[in-house]
Amino acid sequence: MHQSQSHFNVGNGNSLRAGTLTLITLIILLLPAHTLAKCTCDGPEDISSSSKDKAEALKYKIVAVVTILIGGVIGICFPVFSHKIPQLSPETNVFFMIKAFAAGVILSTGFIHVLPEAFKRLMSPCLSETPWDKFPFTGFVAMVATMLTLMIDAFATSFYTRKSNATTKLQVVGVDEEEQGSHMQQAHTHTTHGHSHGSADQGTGASDLLRQRVISQVLELGIVVHSVIIGVSLGASNDLATIKPLLAALTFHQFFEGLGLGGCIAQAKFKARTIATMVLFFSLTAPIGIAIGIGVSSTYKENSPKELILPGLFDAASAGILIYTALVDLLAADFMGQRLQSNGMLQIGASISLFIGAGCMSLLAIWA
Repeated sequence: MHQSQSHFNVGNGNSLRAGTLTLITLIILLLPAHTLAKCTCDGPEDISSSSKDKAEALKYKIVAVVTILIGGVIGICFPVFSHKIPQLSPETNVFFMIKAFAAGVILSTGFIHVLPEAFKRLMSPCLSETPWDKFPFTGFVAMVATMLTLMIDAFATSFYTRKSNATTKLQVVGVDEEEQGSHMQQAHTHTTHGHSHGSADQGTGASDLLRQRVISQVLELGIVVHSVIIGVSLGASNDLATIKPLLAALTFHQFFEGLGLGGCIAQAKFKARTIATMVLFFSLTAPIGIAIGIGVSSTYKENSPKELILPGLFDAASAGILIYTALVDLLAADFMGQRLQSNGMLQIGASISLFIGAGCMSLLAIWA
């Protein structure tokens, strides 16, 4: 069984991580910095800003890199390493409450932060009327991303489950053949019966573990895409009135998203190397986005079509991924599961945590 788990761990991890890395690479190569200022649809950024203002803005951007990095690391590491505290292990009720809070954060991120930003960009008056005013691209891309996430979720789970079951059957056959060589018929019958039940239980556990691994990596894909975009937004701006509130808001933003992702990673029980890779990947994407924004902040053209279309499409896709993952993989799986259904107090507590998480993340929309 250990061998089968290692098979789907390596295969599933490598394929999903490769897709994630490819997508983020495309974002970094193709995503130009985009402004948070009012739409002028003309020319470059206002060059009236003094060098002093830009130098001051650069200081805040550097501070933002550090604080957002720290916030993201703390957020994702807390649930990942909380299993060392018995009261916070994934099997406890407290962990379910934390996970519900984090799911609310992710759901709010998709509905309140990412999707409205995609609508704003793709419906900008700076874009040509045809085709952007003729078709609701934001909703369409979000819908397609949701369906693709469902397909990836279903296909990856079914493929690696079949692979795991096939390996388990081969192991069972090998054990049975070895046992048939003995002359202890009664012991053989009892042992085979017990072994078959054990294999079924192990197969179920392996399937659940596999699903948690697929969920965590799909969720990270949706989060890191958005993290790069918001990082570039902050790095490209030279407006202190915009940067200062964003600095604090995005730090909490990354912390809360890290909690949600870290909870999924904790339940997936990855190997230490995979956990370190996922933690590092999440933690660095927003700071890297800020660095990219700083690097190109003096060369972009404010609200040009390419600076609206590409981030808008990625935002719409990211919103679809986050909303699907929060509702289907996190909330529905837990709230419709036997544990919460059979415990009224836990169900009420998880519901309150869900609303608190969604409310806290929605409140950040005032500043970011």
